Amino acid sequence: MHRSSFAPPPAQSPPLHHPIPQHVSTVPMMRSPPPPVAQQQPNTNSYGNPYQPQTGQGANGAFGPGFGGFINDPTAQMGFQVGKGVAEASQKYVERNLDRYVSIPALKHYFNVSNSYVLSKLLLVLFPWRHKPWSRQQGRLNTTTTLANGQAGQAQYTSLFLPPRDDLNSPDMYIPVMAFVTYILLSTILAGLRGSFKPELLGSITSTALAVVLFEIVVLKVAMYILNISNDSQLLDLVAYSGYKFVGIIVTLAVSEILSGGNGTTGWIGWTVFLYTFLANAFFLLRSLKYVLLPDSSNDPAIRGGASYTIARAQRNRRTQFLFVYSYLIQLFFMWILSREEAAASTVASKVTGSKALS
Repeated sequence: MHRSSFAPPPAQSPPLHHPIPQHVSTVPMMRSPPPPVAQQQPNTNSYGNPYQPQTGQGANGAFGPGFGGFINDPTAQMGFQVGKGVAEASQKYVERNLDRYVSIPALKHYFNVSNSYVLSKLLLVLFPWRHKPWSRQQGRLNTTTTLANGQAGQAQYTSLFLPPRDDLNSPDMYIPVMAFVTYILLSTILAGLRGSFKPELLGSITSTALAVVLFEIVVLKVAMYILNISNDSQLLDLVAYSGYKFVGIIVTLAVSEILSGGNGTTGWIGWTVFLYTFLANAFFLLRSLKYVLLPDSSNDPAIRGGASYTIARAQRNRRTQFLFVYSYLIQLFFMWILSREEAAASTVASKVTGSKALS
């Protein structure tokens, strides 16, 4: 028996309606931050020029392909090592051969100066009349030896002269070297102001000044042999003291040129200034070199290293005579040559130029 449904099926099903949200919520999108950009530093090897092309160099110090891998080549690395070894060997060879004649640490002692020392020393060289005392100051170097069992041994004290920075009476080589160069430049400048400068003048003045310095060093070496002075520090002291005369010569040339109206050192003004600078330099050397050539044995040892010595009466008399001759006669001769060299060289240069023009 067939049963029929209670309601007939609809002819068409109603449409489906999806729910529409009334409040829209925005969900932010998560993104990773951008990678950091490497900042390029200016090339400091090209004198701080930021526009200099940069070399590609990695984090490990290896150069990039900009050099074609040449720096990383084992052959190039071996060549660099060989060149570095040759440079170090050459430096050691020069220092070893130079130490035969001049001690490098000793020279550093003479150039240990300050601005206040240079100014005070220049005033002392030009006005030495009322200066006291003239003796050099000494310091003590404490050295302690270590025994075989590791314990500290007996302390030893060594007397050392203080450097020029700490002692006004200590000789230096900074002022003599600078005065030597200034003398050459000042002489050529004065010749140019007079209109008599020639290229030959610069060579003539430089050659004469060098000849005087070298000849004076030879004289000092011979005097040290005769006076039985075998310490190298005393030789360097004498060489340093011999260069202070250029300070007086510079003052003579400059003051004479200003006060004489361009006539130089040929007038009475030039001779007066020359006489004063000569006497000041001689008095300065006489009082300073007394503690180098005639040390007082009653005080602490005056020689670096603490070695004391005693001078016999005859040897002391010879050193006193050499001190007087060197401070007055030898310095008078050298200062006269150097102060008149500029005028003589100008005359020679003018004659040479005149002969060339006639020929």
